[in-house]
Amino acid sequence: MGSSRTRSLQVFDTELSADTVEWCPLPQYAHILACGTYQLQKDDEKNPSRIGRLYLFQFDQQQSFIPPLTEIQRTDTPAILDLKWCHTEMYGRPLLGMATACGEIQLHALRDTKDGRCLLDHVSSTELGPNRLALSLDWSTGRGDSTDPRMVTSDSTGSLTVLSLAEDNLSAVAQWKAHDFEAWISAFSYWDTQLVYSGGDDCKLKGWDLRMAPSSPTFTSKRHTMGVCSIHSNPHREHILATGSYDENVLLWDERNMRQPLSETPAGGGVWRLKWHPVHEHLLLAACMHNDFHILHCQQATDGNGGPCPILASYILHNSLAYGADWSRLPLTGPPPSSPPPEATPASITLEEPKGHLRIQYESPTASFDTSLEDEYGCYVPDHATAVSAPAPVPDVADNSASLSCLLASCSFYDHMLHVWRWDWRPETETQSGETGPSLSI
Repeated sequence: MGSSRTRSLQVFDTELSADTVEWCPLPQYAHILACGTYQLQKDDEKNPSRIGRLYLFQFDQQQSFIPPLTEIQRTDTPAILDLKWCHTEMYGRPLLGMATACGEIQLHALRDTKDGRCLLDHVSSTELGPNRLALSLDWSTGRGDSTDPRMVTSDSTGSLTVLSLAEDNLSAVAQWKAHDFEAWISAFSYWDTQLVYSGGDDCKLKGWDLRMAPSSPTFTSKRHTMGVCSIHSNPHREHILATGSYDENVLLWDERNMRQPLSETPAGGGVWRLKWHPVHEHLLLAACMHNDFHILHCQQATDGNGGPCPILASYILHNSLAYGADWSRLPLTGPPPSSPPPEATPASITLEEPKGHLRIQYESPTASFDTSLEDEYGCYVPDHATAVSAPAPVPDVADNSASLSCLLASCSFYDHMLHVWRWDWRPETETQSGETGPSLSI
């Protein structure tokens, strides 16, 4: 069957509530990690302020006697709702986009210092409009195409804005009302960057063609039953789209047919962020708010065989809302730590049927609403999820390789914690009877 294990490498206290983490996708800077925080200051109840802090870290797995993650910069900012690195170097520098609670999109450029470190410099800011919070952003460069780089953002008024990058400046080329309430998420199709997707607190998933009038969506789906808060286009597999919602489900879609999803996987918590693996096309990382972080194997679903995606691994060491999560491209060269690991998490997840009166409050990072998942009888809504079990045998997740080791980062909100951890997957080459176990490439 093989073994799947997650191990914590380091924990960092961000002091303010942490909600977004992003590894730099450029190979030469794959050791660089950015983390954004969000804190609501209620000193003035009529006009609460929102503050944030941008952290920059470097990861060095060669350091044997000190923690591998080192803080190299911190910058006080407006509260941060989302961070995204441009997938390609632009104008000779890596660029980090930041969505803030004051309705700005900020650009920060990474530079090398004389002492061999890296620092971020603020290079420009673009206002989306008055009285709004910038909630998400995505770059059009997901498949490494640096021609015509653009960004799409969503905000608390339900609007989307498309911005074009020229030198170090972002300029708005289109803005329109897309959702009735908060537009939690916006994303490009990385295969056709004229296509944009959005999800909102009106429970709708919508598509937009930038070549057409943006007032008219190409489709509107109500397949999610609560607010849609995560969307990610698969950069390796054309037409494949992943979406997540407060309804606790991860849906996979074929962009050519948005009437019905390819699969539905109950994740056991509001799915705030989804990230496809930077190399392996069938691995999907999910940050599930009240139910930790999970790695899904999506091959059967994307091949059109339907059914929920098996969960290969879970990271359960956070003690608060699971919000930010990302894969690193940095290869792990050393063996797993020799210290006793946490007990391995089985490749399945089950929610027990609630006993008595259970109430789960879903709070957005903006603290602008609560959602109580409870019916008139005090029962949990949605009802307890069906167990999501991996097929037998568990699929190999490495392309014709004996093992896979991945470096990840995740952060949680109220306990303001950043975790760096690794996931190790190893197949059992022989069974107890001496037979060689089957091997299925991803």
